[in-house]
Amino acid sequence: MGLNDPASHAFRGPTPRARVMFGPPSHVYVYLSYGMHHCVNLVCSPDGEASAVLLRGGQVIAGHDDARRRRGNVPENRLACGPGNMGSALGANLEESGDPVSLIGNGAVPAQGWRLEPALETAEFRQGTRVGISRNTDAPWRWWIPQDPTVSGPRT
Repeated sequence: MGLNDPASHAFRGPTPRARVMFGPPSHVYVYLSYGMHHCVNLVCSPDGEASAVLLRGGQVIAGHDDARRRRGNVPENRLACGPGNMGSALGANLEESGDPVSLIGNGAVPAQGWRLEPALETAEFRQGTRVGISRNTDAPWRWWIPQDPTVSGPRT
């Protein structure tokens, strides 16, 4: 919803911080939260339309040693649980905001940059309201896989 969502960084238009969210799609938008957590978003709307999806957590499937070094001695399911922990596990930084994201599959791996691999199977998911914001809190724009141990709470 970008310009129509008061909780979005794009709400005030294409500021230097948020201009990446205005496209083109398939790029990362990285921002610093609370002055210490690098949060990663995927820009997803057509060029000129502001929107991005915050990555709130996931399972580390490659680069495990790097993620463990960055996150320290935490339980496996907490390596990338929550947006700040996910950014840390990924080694995200502000200089990467705007970098392209490549969709990989069938053995094709880009030489550098951000890579996403589609899930091999579909998953049941739940939808609810966002957390950690103070505006537009009723928007049902949070999705998660039930019983996935890497999902940050709450799960309602």
